[in-house]
Amino acid sequence: MTIDNLENDQIIFATGGYDHTIKLWQTHTGICNRTMQHAESQVNALEITPDKQLLAAASYQHIYMYDLASNNPNAIVNYEGTSKNVTSVGFQEDGKWMYSGGEDNRARIWDLRSKNNQCPKIFEVQAAINCVCLHPNQTELFVGDQNGIIYRWDLRTDNNEQLIPENDAMILDISISPDGYLMASVNNKGRCYIWSLISGTLDIPTKLIPKHKFEAHKRHALKFPHLHFRSLPLASVVECFHNLYPDNDHKSISHKTKKYCYHFFLYETTSSLLVTTSADQTAKIWNTADFSLLQELKQENQRWVWDAAFSADGQYVFTASSDGYAKLWNVKTGAMEREYAGHQKAVTALAFRDVS
Repeated sequence: MTIDNLENDQIIFATGGYDHTIKLWQTHTGICNRTMQHAESQVNALEITPDKQLLAAASYQHIYMYDLASNNPNAIVNYEGTSKNVTSVGFQEDGKWMYSGGEDNRARIWDLRSKNNQCPKIFEVQAAINCVCLHPNQTELFVGDQNGIIYRWDLRTDNNEQLIPENDAMILDISISPDGYLMASVNNKGRCYIWSLISGTLDIPTKLIPKHKFEAHKRHALKFPHLHFRSLPLASVVECFHNLYPDNDHKSISHKTKKYCYHFFLYETTSSLLVTTSADQTAKIWNTADFSLLQELKQENQRWVWDAAFSADGQYVFTASSDGYAKLWNVKTGAMEREYAGHQKAVTALAFRDVS
């Protein structure tokens, strides 16, 4: 696929950030097709439903759902009940239920077929949750918290197992390859841990076999004494930032928002690539065969890189950063090929889906 081929694909590309808006983009031109209002707070995470009809936005105390098939600029559904930031959101493959994690120490399952937005399952831990990842078997959730614990929550039995990859380190993000064979986790020290996953089908719980550990990013030096940690995993500071704007050098802090420096990884569909993002102003692409660095995606004044997603064929990576831009990068060359300009403040979340 070339960048020009993107014009022929039916693509949903959404971004959100600290300017309280969500934007839908024409991928091949960089033109914003639609702006939706998210006035209550910053956008912490975005996810598109499996049927491509709705967009979920995780925020402070709420998950708002937007209709992608209309021109309505406002949310049509509000999922509430989280007392602090909602840090993670995603969907079961058939769209029957939604999962979320929050700084109130709880992971939740939401019944999307219910008319009263029911939450039939809640899993509570001892610290703020930074990330939640659904195994491809659709029956296990992996939950990462700020105490450095990864929980495997079995939705069939409601049992859980705990894993601590490293002492005195927060879990900032977890990702599982689409084939279910690899799991990666990154912590606030910039270290990435890789496990091989065994079983996890039928009634057999998934077993994690340690595979590799490497330094994905340099540790960010900033630390703050506040006890509120942040919402969207991205991480390395022990604390949180609210008004992460280009003109404040990350010094303004609020109870509503907090983000960290190392973040997020997603596998390309062949499970051969991994992308990590960081407050060191880079996104990095890794080869999962030997975990060698393939590309470092960096631009001057890019600031924190909050989020990333591969294109459907794995030839491009989209990133969101604190300079107010989303960007499209060529995986093979490492070159930036498109900027998406329109947000007035940091872009902290993105969602991408090829609907062709």
